Amino acid sequence: MTAAPTDHAPVDLRSDTVTRPTPQMYERIASAPLGDDGLDGDPTAQALEATAAQLLGKEKALYVPSATMANLLAILAQAQRQEIVLAEAASHIYVTERGAATLTGTFYEGIAGVDGAMDLGLLEEALAPGRNKLRTGVVCLESSHNNAGGAVLPLAHMQAAFEASKGVGASVHLDGARLMNAAVALGVPVSRITAFTDTVSLCLSKGLSAPMGAVLAGPAAAIQRARGLRKLLGGSQRQVGIAAAAGLVAVTTMVDRLADDHAAARRLAHGINRIQGLSANAPQTNIVQVNVASSGLDADRWEAALRGLGILVRPWGKQLLRCVTHRHAGEREVDLALDAFRSVAGHADAD
Repeated sequence: MTAAPTDHAPVDLRSDTVTRPTPQMYERIASAPLGDDGLDGDPTAQALEATAAQLLGKEKALYVPSATMANLLAILAQAQRQEIVLAEAASHIYVTERGAATLTGTFYEGIAGVDGAMDLGLLEEALAPGRNKLRTGVVCLESSHNNAGGAVLPLAHMQAAFEASKGVGASVHLDGARLMNAAVALGVPVSRITAFTDTVSLCLSKGLSAPMGAVLAGPAAAIQRARGLRKLLGGSQRQVGIAAAAGLVAVTTMVDRLADDHAAARRLAHGINRIQGLSANAPQTNIVQVNVASSGLDADRWEAALRGLGILVRPWGKQLLRCVTHRHAGEREVDLALDAFRSVAGHADAD
């Protein structure tokens, strides 16, 4: 199968992690007051932590190199060795990060769910104490949910999971890598979501466009433990305000515009669903999952063909592609992507 070569710059829909810093971020970086975060503290990192804690409705926050580290620190700070960590079975923490058990000494257990929301009956069954049964230390939620196509957990579901967990003394951690997308989709302040959590991570380098970093927020005691554990993991940095400055711009100026990414995702999904052999989810946020099972080509062949047309996507299993919209992928880029999808589908039919 061949297709005409592209005559435009590549459209990168692989992830919103490809977003680049804004001009305002570069300006803030150039003027950021700096200190040694491993000694007296970095004033810009401290400003980011205070701003994030207030925004997320928590006592304290900690700036860390990545959301993966933030999730790991949340578990290390709140679960004892030989305790259970519960997470929805398709969640990022369970599917991708449970190898951290080698560090935490905990046992990860997946709870089946639908659209990223774990079955509450199964959760209650897993939480129930019993003879010779290990105690659950942390219950992990994820919103928006990566593997569920950017689905957002309903607040009622989060409240029920939180109450069931606290009823047996377990902490609740929210993997909020794309939490701001969830808040925009729900039309609520982010603190309404985090009210049903003890700790929460927030990635700054996805749709919010900072070049790196994440924050972990929660009770002061848990964050203090996490700060010490961060050093143990090699996460203490020196003049980290250079990066934290961009994070400050991210959390204070880049949230509302996420609605544009959601609109672009809906535009992409609508167009995909008009192409024979393809179907897409109804995106709540900025992730579009494209099912190619009826097209005659598997996901790897679709990815290669689209790449040849200057459209970058990611295979998400044998019959699924993942496309993520962001501030460098608006209406024009979506329309270019749809042209490429139509072209590949047409050549597949011809073959």
